[in-house]
Amino acid sequence: MGDSFQEQLTEDSVFLKAERRLDTELVDKVILQLNRIYPQILSDKEATKFRNLDVPTSVRLGELLTHLQGKGEEACREFYRALHLHVEEVYYSLPTRLRLRDSLDPLTYPSVYRQRCVLNDRGPLFFLGCFSVAVGIALLYYYSEAKVTGGSRALGMASLGLKRKAEEVLIWYTEESFMK
Repeated sequence: MGDSFQEQLTEDSVFLKAERRLDTELVDKVILQLNRIYPQILSDKEATKFRNLDVPTSVRLGELLTHLQGKGEEACREFYRALHLHVEEVYYSLPTRLRLRDSLDPLTYPSVYRQRCVLNDRGPLFFLGCFSVAVGIALLYYYSEAKVTGGSRALGMASLGLKRKAEEVLIWYTEESFMK
């Protein structure tokens, strides 16, 4: 953690003021946490000022953040602790938390993100074209009147390396074409 909590709070304050998940009730919980557990950080008079419901929540939160930055490093750390305790989903979506999570820690293995199963980079139209050709050939073979005996023999030979069920199906198909 290279940044101090004051620097992190300065960076996160814009996000926190705009965050819709921080409603009046959650801001009050954080203020009460700071007031009850750490009265040296937020006195009763200051807590009452920041809990005034006549002032919009974003304004109260902005004033609280400015006040905590003025109080020092310890106050900012306790704000983050209270935020983590009461509003965990907002805490983990803070810009500084995301940056810290994504930065590589030398003690852990770097997470390498690889694409799975990239066969080609030609796109979906190429796939559809190839698939259409394969379906066309299959339909042509299925509905053709000509009896191809060489193809059925090839199917019989291809069955040698397959599992028992597939082998039985291919051999059955080969034998059936000879009987006709």
